[in-house]
Amino acid sequence: MKRYRPLLHAAIAALAVMMAGPAPAFAGETAMMEAQAPLIVTDIAGRKVKLNAPVKRMLLGEGRQLYLIASLEPEDPLARIVAWRNDLIEADPATYAQYLKVFPELAKLTAFKGQEDSLIDIESAIIEKPDVVLLNLEAMRSNEDAQYIEKLAALDIPVLYIDFRHYPLENTEPTIRLLGKIMGRETRAEEIIAFRREAMARVTDVLAENKPDRPNVFIERIGGYSDDCCLSFGAENFGNYVELAGGHNIGSDIIPTTFGQLNPEQVIVADPEHVVVTGADWEAYVPGGRWIPLGPGADPKTTRKKLEWFLTRDAYTGIAAQRARNFHGIWHQFYNSPYEFVAVQQMAKWFHPDLFADLDPDATFAEYHRRFLPIDYHPGYSTSLSDGPS
Repeated sequence: MKRYRPLLHAAIAALAVMMAGPAPAFAGETAMMEAQAPLIVTDIAGRKVKLNAPVKRMLLGEGRQLYLIASLEPEDPLARIVAWRNDLIEADPATYAQYLKVFPELAKLTAFKGQEDSLIDIESAIIEKPDVVLLNLEAMRSNEDAQYIEKLAALDIPVLYIDFRHYPLENTEPTIRLLGKIMGRETRAEEIIAFRREAMARVTDVLAENKPDRPNVFIERIGGYSDDCCLSFGAENFGNYVELAGGHNIGSDIIPTTFGQLNPEQVIVADPEHVVVTGADWEAYVPGGRWIPLGPGADPKTTRKKLEWFLTRDAYTGIAAQRARNFHGIWHQFYNSPYEFVAVQQMAKWFHPDLFADLDPDATFAEYHRRFLPIDYHPGYSTSLSDGPS
């Protein structure tokens, strides 16, 4: 780690200048006027962390953390953000465009590259002098190896680990409460949690009462992103969503961790009755790929046409889902956001259409937008071949 020492010394010198200068133009007055006081919190990794709250300057180790921050602070979510990783821009361009339209200053926000489990840009962290750095739980190993936490602590920059991805049903609510606490938005956090619970109960209560048979389901993760087959989920994340929606995730029987891969023969032997493909607009990563460009405002004819190709994959030859055309596409970012209740509702309708004929996931998500987000709702988060011809 010797190569970081010149950077640290230079950045510390720059830091003194930055702290003496004016706040960034996109820092909102509301956040800046709130008086701060020392606060000790416990993050999702179980670490006790001391910081000054309510936080005014946050560095996002992942841009998609904006999904929650905007829910907690819809009037001006950028008021507290000083830098972020550029994954929202590249992995969810339609949502980014929505926020950019409402908050044009988002284009000026310091952005840095990186991966979900990688190190943050330490130079941005040091120069921006945030009150807190938010990191994904899966980045913990990389940061421990590089001793980034210690380097930032030496500059009085605390780090909190949060999680929507590896154990979302276990960690999403604590993450919402944690951010609500450090942002001074605890009441708002509880309102979001209550909404999520009610939305999930509209599925789980019906299943508990009726106890239907559970169809076997295969989730193809990031379908069309690469030629690999068949990336999927174990018992967590979308694998868990399938179970909550009244299905049985065949990946849970084979994959011991959150993410993994089945070979085509394993899929054929399991003979799933439904195949659900996660997709998004990944033009920035795989131009012209077979991925399904799901997301806000997606064209239904385009997404359905791209879903049709998956019927031809060797892994699905002769399976029950192929014979019945029970192939579905769903927005991949449900795997990494506080919105997984929408995915659970949508899959419940696919797996048990008679039980959930009156359930409207689009209406649920539209209501969440109306109550908690600063952007309008536009459908486009799912598609299905079992809905009949387009």
